Amino acid sequence: MTTESISLPNQSFLTTTSEVNLTEVATEWLILYFYPKDSTPGCTTQAVSFSGLKDHFDALNTTIFGVSRDSVKAHQNFTEKQALSINLISDKEEVLCQHFDVIKEKNMYGKKVMGIERSSFIFHNGTLVKTYRKVKAAGHAEQVLEDLKMLQGK
Repeated sequence: MTTESISLPNQSFLTTTSEVNLTEVATEWLILYFYPKDSTPGCTTQAVSFSGLKDHFDALNTTIFGVSRDSVKAHQNFTEKQALSINLISDKEEVLCQHFDVIKEKNMYGKKVMGIERSSFIFHNGTLVKTYRKVKAAGHAEQVLEDLKMLQGK
């Protein structure tokens, strides 16, 4: 577990359903998880897992947003195809990706490329309380839920 000092940017971002300013999210807790690309195996696993646990997160007064560089249209197709219940933020300009320092050099089939390193962040009333870097998709949503319960003393 690492705690970094990253604040939420005070600006609006397009989501699958509307626009959101992360500093104005109504719930006490906020989870942002960054993933490389819609409709890829690991990203699908992660999105489906967070969606499947959404009721548990809702019960803990927590909002979840998935973030990638995909377009809103790609997010909407992904959401529809996988019946996702969570909202996805389109970060085509990489504003959030740069802010959270999740763009890293990766090795794809022997070529070096810049891509999103799977990462997650838990905020409580706008303050970062837990950071996950180099996340493995399988089991991550469950781990975040358990950690959130612990942070809330439940």
